[in-house]
Amino acid sequence: METFIGILAIILGIVGIIGSVAPALPGPPLSWVGLLCLYIWGSGTNAAGEPISTTVLLVWLGIVLLVSLLDYVVPAYFTKLTGGSKYGSWGAVGGLFLGLIYPPVGMILGSLLGAFVAELVLAGKGAVGSLKSAFGAFLGFLFGTGLKLIASGVMLFYIVVYAF
Repeated sequence: METFIGILAIILGIVGIIGSVAPALPGPPLSWVGLLCLYIWGSGTNAAGEPISTTVLLVWLGIVLLVSLLDYVVPAYFTKLTGGSKYGSWGAVGGLFLGLIYPPVGMILGSLLGAFVAELVLAGKGAVGSLKSAFGAFLGFLFGTGLKLIASGVMLFYIVVYAF
């Protein structure tokens, strides 16, 4: 049973990393559920022989909540910072979804192109202003995705340390 819980936790950690990039999956929360599984049902220990603590679990819950909140706030902030509108943010998300056909390059270029087209067509900006706004939306997307990847990656490390 312990091996099953360890494997399940590792799978959740890996899916959490994938979910940090794929917009359909909640990455860091899935990784945290992997930690929670080890806390509740696992009896794994780290190299010092200590089991996962409640403090570690609660600190990571706080980090997951903060990263999830920032993932919504940061792209809009970066877009506004570069003079973009809500159309640029929505265009970046739409381009990201369309770019899923050719990951990861399609996701990156789709996000940038989607924000550019939305600013150009829907917001009525010129090409230079649209490009600047699209770049801001793209940087916000990269920053939010980077935060999620870091959080999920470190949680996967903890999962591996405590699982076996």
